[in-house]
Amino acid sequence: MTRSFLLSLFMILTLAATAARAQDSDPASDRAAAYATTPATHDGRRWRIGYYEGGQYPDYEVILKAMVRGLIALKWMEPLAIPPDNDPTPGGFWQYLATHAKSDYITFVPDAYYSAGNFDSTLRPKSRRAVIERLNKKADIDLMIAMGTWAGQDLATNDHHVPTIVASTSDPVGSGIVVSATNSGRPHLNAKVEPDRYMRQVEMFHDIIHFGVLGIVYEDTPEGRTFGAVEAIEKAAAHRGFRIERCYAKFGDASAEQAQQGVVDCYRSMVGKVDAAYLTVHRGLNAASFPKVIAALTKANIPTFSMSGESEVKRGALMSVAQSNYVYVGQFHAETIARVFNGARPGDLPQVWQAPAKI
Repeated sequence: MTRSFLLSLFMILTLAATAARAQDSDPASDRAAAYATTPATHDGRRWRIGYYEGGQYPDYEVILKAMVRGLIALKWMEPLAIPPDNDPTPGGFWQYLATHAKSDYITFVPDAYYSAGNFDSTLRPKSRRAVIERLNKKADIDLMIAMGTWAGQDLATNDHHVPTIVASTSDPVGSGIVVSATNSGRPHLNAKVEPDRYMRQVEMFHDIIHFGVLGIVYEDTPEGRTFGAVEAIEKAAAHRGFRIERCYAKFGDASAEQAQQGVVDCYRSMVGKVDAAYLTVHRGLNAASFPKVIAALTKANIPTFSMSGESEVKRGALMSVAQSNYVYVGQFHAETIARVFNGARPGDLPQVWQAPAKI
């Protein structure tokens, strides 16, 4: 067991180092180096930033905060007291930024927060139209942050040409946001891509636990499969020869309580059927539902690997790959934003990013 664990860790460290070397030789990295990250005004005025999300998901606020910390580190903003806990009100943290952030270079526009409700597919087209109409007609936004798969898909279009940074997507290539890891397909678009991230996680988990049946929960829709990295898990299963036990739980078009209960019921149903569980990203798996999920799996001695990161390990999952509170993700996005404001086209900048290999 220990030998397999060390071998797995060595492999992921090697892969990360190889990816880092590849990124160093990437033409996009060379182009990025031509643009500074130092603060600069927009012809004497502050750059105006807007925000669009498909709905409230805990990681969205965490990653936005990490981006803010990255901008502070690059001196685009003055130091800011960032609330440690997520704001439960829609757009709450955005309004906090709009009223509390101090900067000579950027501003978070108070009324430029957009959301498709609580992942409501009926509200999504209206929200998309409202954002794009403002970008084209009012033309008062210099850069959009598109948080999550829904927002990324909605703004990955030639219906507008405002620089757009897509964050917090499990698979921006598979979900059609960008053409490939190295090509966004649109000059105004940039999305962070981590090639094979989740496949490597599952294979490392398999090296350590040697499970024959792996349980996963997701919504059986194109978006739900993307959120849950289902394609990556299926590739790992085909490569390693284990079987997947699937359970479907609503992600969108459901209340928070319905989404949570669906996830809890799914994981409970896996007891006696699986050897291990990969805790996929799902709106219904959150601080309220996680204790019930982990209690059922732990009681049945089912080992768990969190797709999200160490926050779920703190709550009782067996292991994950550490995200360090997304500090490195925030730095990556902040540098991209800084280079865009210094003249770079988002589509010319690097998209490939590898998480530091920490289990």
